[in-house]
Amino acid sequence: MIVYADSSFLVSSYTADSHSSQADIRMALSPTILITPFARAEFCAALYQQMFQGRALFSQVDQVWQNFDKDCDQGSLSRIEFPLRALDRCADLAKQYCPTLGVRTLDSLHVACALELNAQKFWTFDDRQAKLAEAVGLDTTP
Repeated sequence: MIVYADSSFLVSSYTADSHSSQADIRMALSPTILITPFARAEFCAALYQQMFQGRALFSQVDQVWQNFDKDCDQGSLSRIEFPLRALDRCADLAKQYCPTLGVRTLDSLHVACALELNAQKFWTFDDRQAKLAEAVGLDTTP
């Protein structure tokens, strides 16, 4: 199973939060999780922002980042090039769905990447992003 996972899913998978148990159940399915440089960068920002918010110490966050990088290097997560056509598709999604769903650029860019990479599943814990993914026919179920 080929899965595109956004940063909300990745953070829940690598840290303890209200969605972690659900992320663990999904990860037990042994999916191929596609990691673009964009997804990696956004995961990094979301992870280290936990320090700014006072929810984690540098040593904790840094260990999670090292675990994530190790999983990318060892193939547990599948690094893939950023699909350049995703930028145009992102704009198309924004034009079509911003007026009704209020999606942000990052929402539509994640969904555009999943579409361009032909992902079979799209995993997120972001409600707005899930609505967009479902609107364009992506499967958001485990």
